[in-house]
Amino acid sequence: MEKLTIEGSPKTPTIKFDPETGKLLIQGRSIPENSIEFYKPLVDSLDNYSGSPKAQTNVDIVLEYFNTSSSKCILDVFKKLEKINSDGSDVVINWHYEEDDEDMLEAGEDYQAIINIPFKMIEIEE
Repeated sequence: MEKLTIEGSPKTPTIKFDPETGKLLIQGRSIPENSIEFYKPLVDSLDNYSGSPKAQTNVDIVLEYFNTSSSKCILDVFKKLEKINSDGSDVVINWHYEEDDEDMLEAGEDYQAIINIPFKMIEIEE
């Protein structure tokens, strides 16, 4: 399986997924014109990865902001990860948020309530 790297822009996050190490990073702002189209390569990569995942998959979410359509796509990504986790691979989601950003903390807590994967809330000091 190949690494997936999508360079970020002012409207889209950087996405780095390395199936060899089981590491996924989503970082930046997520307000793409078409969220479904933007996240499709990652969802497809996770589908492929779910066939033979690493014993541990580490996910780092470091988003400054995301819009409503992105939140649905991020949930789709988490659902793929939830399946990988329920199939016996350990998945850990590190949800990074700035110390004064209550909205991002709450967003992470909302996902945590929906998805059956351990979340670590990590405060970023400014």
